[in-house]
Amino acid sequence: MSGLKNSPFGKRLRGTDEDSPRKGRGRFTPAYGVAPGSTPSLDSRPTTSEGPSPESPERGAHRDYGDRFVPNRDVGDMRTSYHLMEGATPSTPSKSRMIPTESDAVKEQANTMFHTVLTTEVTPSSPQRPGSPVRQPVASTSALPSTPTRRRLFAFNSPSRSNPATPSRRLDMPTDEAYSLSPVRAESRYLLESPRRQLRSVCKTPYRVLDAPELADDFYLNLVDWSSTNVLGVGLGACVYLWTAHTAQVSKLCDLGNAKDTVSSVSWVQKGTSLAVGTLSGRLYIYDGGTLQLTRTYERAHSQRIGALSWNSHVLSSGSRDRMVHHRDVREPGTRPFKKSQGHKQEVCGLRWSGDGGPQAATLASGGNDNKVCIWDLRGSKRQNGLGTPSRTGNVPGSSSATDDGDAPLWRFHEHTAAVKALAWDPHVSGILATGGGTADKHIRFWNVQNGTMLSELDTGSQVCNLTWSLTSHEIVSTHGFSSTTAQNQICIWKYPSLDMVASLSGHTHRVLYLAMSPDGETIVTGAGDETLRFWNAFPKKENHEARRESRLDYGRLIR
Repeated sequence: MSGLKNSPFGKRLRGTDEDSPRKGRGRFTPAYGVAPGSTPSLDSRPTTSEGPSPESPERGAHRDYGDRFVPNRDVGDMRTSYHLMEGATPSTPSKSRMIPTESDAVKEQANTMFHTVLTTEVTPSSPQRPGSPVRQPVASTSALPSTPTRRRLFAFNSPSRSNPATPSRRLDMPTDEAYSLSPVRAESRYLLESPRRQLRSVCKTPYRVLDAPELADDFYLNLVDWSSTNVLGVGLGACVYLWTAHTAQVSKLCDLGNAKDTVSSVSWVQKGTSLAVGTLSGRLYIYDGGTLQLTRTYERAHSQRIGALSWNSHVLSSGSRDRMVHHRDVREPGTRPFKKSQGHKQEVCGLRWSGDGGPQAATLASGGNDNKVCIWDLRGSKRQNGLGTPSRTGNVPGSSSATDDGDAPLWRFHEHTAAVKALAWDPHVSGILATGGGTADKHIRFWNVQNGTMLSELDTGSQVCNLTWSLTSHEIVSTHGFSSTTAQNQICIWKYPSLDMVASLSGHTHRVLYLAMSPDGETIVTGAGDETLRFWNAFPKKENHEARRESRLDYGRLIR
């Protein structure tokens, strides 16, 4: 073996192994590359190699290197990047939208101003360049061109402002941006220095929290209502309790445990002390909240649970799981309803009369688990058809089948995609109705019931459980439950008609299923499945304009 190594064949074999490339390295050929041990020269003179070296990147042209290395960084065009950033953010879909936890009007205003200033700075408006000088028309009888009589042909002269044909220079203006000491443009400076609208602050914490054991966590029930006499009625299990606001005294109104029944809805009359109580078995009771006495009993008011109640003066309307809406006059001795309305194919979970029980409150809105909203008019259910003549809705194609009395909904709205429980009439504008959809819908929609059109809609990103309008300002409150990502359980205040968020209140750990407002319109109370009632100072006090008004006929104040 040793003889083979020292033989000429062995020496040639060892030479071949030394010249062979190692693993992971390129193979060098003296005729086409640089030797592995050689160092590339920084001289700018051309080399004799005909191909690129595997060790160094191929360059199309040779560069001269100085004594400093200046990195060449591609910063890009800021304006182009800004527009690409704006275009790359599509509109937030409903499934991923979330109500901001601590979002309020102050932050929204600051964010809007920052976005406006950023847009002005990055994409300024194009300056208005002066137009080209217009040559004056030459009359046909003018003389031929001649040699100018002016001897000084080349002389310095600033552009004249009196001559409209001479374009004015930008730097001649002392108010030009080139001479400004402000770090922002004139438009942004004007925006930052302009006075802003003073926004009211809403307290983010409840001023009172009450325990409400056995408060049902059921979306289809209505167990909290606030009377005009400042008494709060709450249904807890088989009992109904009354909480007097000005004395904080709690009274037990009734207990249905002996009848093995459970409270499913409560509702106060607009003006008075009458409280209606609906049960899961379909019974309907009317109590006097002042004396805590039972005044009326309707044993078989409905065949299934009564989840919605609404008063219109002496008329009590009840909506049930049997898909019917019954109207009863509590002054009549009989127990049968004087009118029945059937417009839903599933449970009626929301009822609300318009107005405050006066003679003009003749329109009833009902929401059902079939995702429909029906508008009823007990005076005759008539509306204007497309030709401008009155016609009954039962004769309009696409309307529901009429009941035994021949009544049909005045309007039916199909835009919601989930159960509609939240209903609220605008107390400031007649004929405006707000409706809220459930988990699959997440929208608040506003309707004009006079012509049956949808005015606007708002995607809240969360289940809408309740709605109520403010009595002191043109705002609306919404309570929420399940959302696309996590249950946020927010109470949101929106400005109408801009639909800007005024405040977002949080505190409940379960869906905020119940909502009521105090008679003065300043306080709202919310109830949730966490078995708590929270009181919020949501709205300002109502301004008394009549007290400030001074009559010119009041001569008493002129007498000394």
